[in-house]
Amino acid sequence: MNTTTQKKSNGNGASRALPARGVDWLHNPVFNKGTAFTGAERDALGLRGLLPPHVQTMDEQVRRVMDNFRSKSNDLERYIQIVGLQDRNETLFYRVVMENLEELMPIIYTPTVGKACQEFGHIFRRTRGFYISSEDRGQMESILQNWPTHDVKVIVVTDGERILGLGDLGASGMGIPIGKLSLYTACAGIHPTQCLPITIDVGTDNETLLKDPLYTGLRQKRIRGDAYDALIEEFMVAVEKQFPGVLVQFEDFGNSNAFRLLEKYRDRACTFNDDIQGTGSVALAGILSALRITGGKLRDQRVLFLGAGEAGIGIADNIVNVLVEEGLTPAEARKCVWFVDSKGLIVKGRGNLTEHKLHYAHDHAPCADLFSAVKSIKPTMLIGASGQAKTFTHEIITTMASLNERPVIFALSNPTSKAECTADEAYTWTDGRAVFASGSPFFPVNVNGRVHVPGQGNNAYIFPGVGLGIVCTGARRVTDSMFIVAARTLASLIRENELAEGRVYPSLQRIHEVSLAIAIAVAEEVYAKKLNTQPRPADLPGYIRSQMFKPEYPDYTKK
Repeated sequence: MNTTTQKKSNGNGASRALPARGVDWLHNPVFNKGTAFTGAERDALGLRGLLPPHVQTMDEQVRRVMDNFRSKSNDLERYIQIVGLQDRNETLFYRVVMENLEELMPIIYTPTVGKACQEFGHIFRRTRGFYISSEDRGQMESILQNWPTHDVKVIVVTDGERILGLGDLGASGMGIPIGKLSLYTACAGIHPTQCLPITIDVGTDNETLLKDPLYTGLRQKRIRGDAYDALIEEFMVAVEKQFPGVLVQFEDFGNSNAFRLLEKYRDRACTFNDDIQGTGSVALAGILSALRITGGKLRDQRVLFLGAGEAGIGIADNIVNVLVEEGLTPAEARKCVWFVDSKGLIVKGRGNLTEHKLHYAHDHAPCADLFSAVKSIKPTMLIGASGQAKTFTHEIITTMASLNERPVIFALSNPTSKAECTADEAYTWTDGRAVFASGSPFFPVNVNGRVHVPGQGNNAYIFPGVGLGIVCTGARRVTDSMFIVAARTLASLIRENELAEGRVYPSLQRIHEVSLAIAIAVAEEVYAKKLNTQPRPADLPGYIRSQMFKPEYPDYTKK
C-alpha cells in the first residue's frame, strides 16, 4: 500500500495516510490492532508471520492490559505501562480507559501525572506531542508542518511554569497536555488524531532540573518580557495559519502570564485557559450542587478562598457572573467573595495588589492568616486553591462546623500531596456534616456508621464537553458564558441518590453522558450568540453524538 495515495478513517471520520508495508502497521499507534488483526488482514497487509497465530478479540486484549496494569507495584509504574499502550495502540488504549475510567483517570491525570512530570526525563520512552522552543523563533510556521496530521481541532499548550501545584517543571510539563487531550477523547470522544499536545520551552528556573543530566528541555533560565511575548504571538499566529479555527487551551502557565495572555487572545482566537475558566466552571457546578444539599441561595453565601491565583479568581469570577445573571450588580456580587493569600486577607488599602486581586479587595480590617479570617468573615463556604497542603487545619475546620450546620469545604489543590485537607479530616472534624469536594480523588469515609462519598472537582467534567461543543459548531470564540452554561448543566445532572451520599458531582462512570449534555448546551450557546461557523444541524444532539470517537477496530480489508 502506498502512503501517498491511500487514506483510511480509523474511527469517526479522522483520516491519516495508511502505513506502507506490513511491519509499519504494527509501529503506527493510530492503525495498530496488535494481536487483533484478523487472518484476512494479516494476508492483505503483509502481517502473516509477524504476529502470534491466535487472533484475539479486543475484550481479550483489554483483559491482558488490565491484568498487567493491576500487577504493577506503584502508580508511576502503572502510568508508564498505560502510556506505553497509548504509544503502541491508541484504539485499545481508549477502549481500556473508557471502560475503566474511575480506576485509570487518577493514573493518566491527577494525581499520578504530576509525579510523571517530575520524573519525565527519567521515564522518557517515546516522544509524543510537539515541542517548540525559544530557539525556534522565526520558523514556527514551517516546523508546525512537521506534525503528521492537518485536521487538528484541539491544541493544549503549556510553557511548564506552574504544573499543577508542583511549580516550574519546564519541558517536563509535557505530561499535562498529553494527559488533558487523552481526556478530551476518553470523556467526550474528540478523535485522538485531531488532538495536538504542545510544550513551549522557554527555559526553566528550576535549579534541580537545570542540574539534572537527564532533563529533556533547554538548559537555560526562563525568557521573559518582550522576548517571551513575541514567542507566544508567533505561536498563536502560526497555529491559526496551520490549523484554521483550532481551539487552543492554555494550560499551567504561571499567574504572571496566564491572566494577561487570556485577555490578550480571547477576542482574537478560539482560546481559553482551563486553570481559570475550566476550574472556575467545575467549582461553580460543585457549589450549585452543594446548595441543593444545604438548601441555601448563592446570593446569601459568604465564600472565602485560600489562594488568589488562576483557580481561585476563575471560580470567583464565575460566582460573580451567576449572581449578576440573578440580578445583583457586579459590586454587590463581589461582596459575597473574599480572598486570603500569602499575606493575609485581601482588603482595600493593602498595597501592591494585582489587578485581578483588586476586584475582590473589600473594606475590612486586615487579618493576618486564614484562621483569623474565618473567625472574622464567618464564611459559609471555604475553598482551597492555594497549592499549600494541610492549610485547612483542625481549628479552621471545626470553626467552620461551629458556624454552619453544613459547612461547604472544597480542598481543590492538586495533586493529592497539595490538598488543603483530606476527605477524612473534613468529614471527621465536622462529625460528618461537611459538604466536601477535592481536586484529587479520595476514598469514601465512614463517620458514625454513615458512608460519605467525596466529590472530585475534576476539570474533566467540564473541558472535554465544552471542547466538543466548540468543535462541532466551529465556534469562532470561547466565552465565559459557555462555562457558566457548562456548570449549570453539570450541576443539573447530579441525581438525588448521589446528593444523599454527599456527592456534589456525578459518578465518573457517567462522564460520557455528562460530556454530551455539556456539548449540546455549549453548542446552543454558540448558536444563540451567532459564534458558529458551521450550520446548525436539524438534529443537534444526534449530530454531536455521531461525531464522538468510539474505540472500535475497523476492518482494513475493506476499502
